[in-house]
Amino acid sequence: MIPIPLFALAGFTTGSGMRMLDPLLPLIAAGLGITVSQATAVIAGFVLPYGLVQLVAGPLGDRLGKVRIACFAVLLYGLGLLGSGFATGLPTLVLLRAWSGCFAGAVIPLLMAHIADSVPYAERQVAISRFLTGMVMAQLITGPVCGVVAEAAGWRMPFLLLGALALGVGGILAWKLGGNLWRRPEDAAAGRGMAAYVDLLHRPIGRWMMGVAFLDGFLLFGGAFPFVGSFLIEEFGRNAAQSGLVVAGFGIGAFAYTRGARALLRRFGEGGLLAIGGLGCAGCLAVLALATGWPMVAAVQVVLGLGFYMFHGVLQTRATEALPEARGTAVGAFALALFLGQSAGSLAFGLGLAVIGYRGDFALAAFGVLALTVYARRGVRA
Repeated sequence: MIPIPLFALAGFTTGSGMRMLDPLLPLIAAGLGITVSQATAVIAGFVLPYGLVQLVAGPLGDRLGKVRIACFAVLLYGLGLLGSGFATGLPTLVLLRAWSGCFAGAVIPLLMAHIADSVPYAERQVAISRFLTGMVMAQLITGPVCGVVAEAAGWRMPFLLLGALALGVGGILAWKLGGNLWRRPEDAAAGRGMAAYVDLLHRPIGRWMMGVAFLDGFLLFGGAFPFVGSFLIEEFGRNAAQSGLVVAGFGIGAFAYTRGARALLRRFGEGGLLAIGGLGCAGCLAVLALATGWPMVAAVQVVLGLGFYMFHGVLQTRATEALPEARGTAVGAFALALFLGQSAGSLAFGLGLAVIGYRGDFALAAFGVLALTVYARRGVRA
């Protein structure tokens, strides 16, 4: 069996591909002779394929083998990163970022589904939390490290280094698979392709899972979370570097969850984790709406990271049981619903800023998360 830390490292490489541009846009713009506004196209170029590839990656993994497809995806993702490091113009860079996003999006859902296939449900949330360590660390350190490397060696170097890491991880995965890299696993599902999504939506747990994932993305992942940094800058006069350090506190709380998931699950159970995490997130958003200084925001970020992963971790684990005969499809559907909610939430929160401001948006999100927690809790009990 391939060790989970290797899967976590694969998750780190793809998660880093999403976060690496946070400090690089001004340098890319200067290097290519364009404006920062134009350079933001490289973000959209990655994110859209990353979300939409879930439609095909899950059924493909169910039919041909989840780890096999994830391995090829990591390797092709690494090639896209290396190519990005040599791009000479914005169109080429956007195209290569789209290539990278398309393959990066397949990795985490497929590996999570494989873990669900391999680990009994009683131990599954703990195993998934260990796997998510890679994604959490990507959120925590990728931006600062890429910023330092780019300042010292130019914006191309982070692409080259991360591309080399992805190829290295993909190579180790291929080595671990051995001859199985070229053979479909005997226990792979026969698969119904895209028709498996119809099966999923026919099941109450499938509809519940898609609903809570969308609202999770709408209220938190795409709604409140991305705007905390700009809130610090505009409300409390922090600069970009200071706000980045404060927001990184979210990763500290998330990392605490990955280390303590077993003890937390034993103490509170799934229902308790969901309730405590959801209520904690709602409370933290309410505090943000009332914050009187940036230290209060900094403290909230750590608690918010812990609470979110307590809540989100239960939802992810439940998603692995929504369609046991096609887990790749189920986890991919969860990721797609989360992505769609994230996209809609970003737009809604941005529109809300013009009407009720940051504090009003955070307050509304707090009430929304409270309602979502009640709804999700009922689904878990059912």
